[in-house]
Amino acid sequence: MRQFSAAILRAFNSRRIRTALKPLLGERHLSKSAVSRIVARLKALFTTWQARDLQDERYAVLYLDGFHLKVRMARRVVAVPVLAALGVAENGQKRLAALQLAATEAQTSWGGLLTDLQRRGLPAPLLVVTDGHAGLKKALEAWSTVRVQRCTTHKERNLDDACPVHARAEMKRDYHRIIHADDGLAARAAYDAFVKKWTTLCPAVTRSIEETGLDLLTFYDFQKAMWKSLRTTNTLENLNREFRRRTKTQASFGTEAAAITLLYGLVAFGQIVLRRIDGHEHLPAFLAKEWSQAA
Repeated sequence: MRQFSAAILRAFNSRRIRTALKPLLGERHLSKSAVSRIVARLKALFTTWQARDLQDERYAVLYLDGFHLKVRMARRVVAVPVLAALGVAENGQKRLAALQLAATEAQTSWGGLLTDLQRRGLPAPLLVVTDGHAGLKKALEAWSTVRVQRCTTHKERNLDDACPVHARAEMKRDYHRIIHADDGLAARAAYDAFVKKWTTLCPAVTRSIEETGLDLLTFYDFQKAMWKSLRTTNTLENLNREFRRRTKTQASFGTEAAAITLLYGLVAFGQIVLRRIDGHEHLPAFLAKEWSQAA
C-alpha cells in the first residue's frame, strides 16, 4: 500500500489531488500523509469496484469506446489506450461500468474487458453502441444476441476519408438522408439509394458504408426521442473528453495504477457527473415491451 501511495504522490502534485478529489477532501489542509490516506482509500474503493458482482447491473444500452492517455511504461512515456464501458440503466441514468488500461485497442484487449464483464454476471444489454473498431467488433461476437449500433459520426469520418474532396459535400447530403430520416423505412430506402449512386461515383465510399451495413440504422428501432443519444458514441466520448480535460495539465502519469485510479475517482467522487440520456422517460416502457417479447 505504501508503494502505491508513493507512486501516486510522484504522479500528481497536491493541487491536482485536491481538485480531483475535492468532494472527499473538502477544505481541509492537504498534507502528504493526508494524501497518502486518501489514495489508499481510493485504491481500495477502485479495487472493490473492479471486482464487484454485476448480476444486478442490468443495462439497456452499453457504450464502448477508448481514448489515449500518456503514461510512463518501461521507462518511456507512451500514449496508452483507456478502454471504457458506459452503461445506461433502465431509468436512463448513465453509469460507468468498466474502465481499464490496455496495451492496445486490439481484439484481445476488448475481448478481455467484455469477457470480464460477462464472468462477473453482467446481463447482455439490449444495445451496444461502438465506434466500429475492428478489435471491438470481433470481441462483441461473445454477445451474439445483442443489437449493435455503429456510431454515425465515426462512419461519416470514414466516408470523408474515402471520398474525393470535391465530392464530399454531395456525399454528406446523401449520407445525412440516411441518419436523419423520419423513420427506419425511409432510412433503409436512403441507404439503398446511397449505395446505388456511390457505387458508380466512388466505389471506395460504397465499400466503406457496406462494411458497416445495417448496423448504422439500429437506433431507428428505438423511440424517436432517444435517437440522438443512440446513434453515436458521443455519450461516452463526452465522458472521455472530461477525463482528458481534467488531466491535461498532467504531462504524463507516473504509473498505470495512478492514471486509472484517478479517472475512477473523478466519477466516484462526483467531479464528473453522469446524467440521463435524451428520451429517458420513454425507456422503461420500451424496455418492458422488448424484454417481455424476448422472454
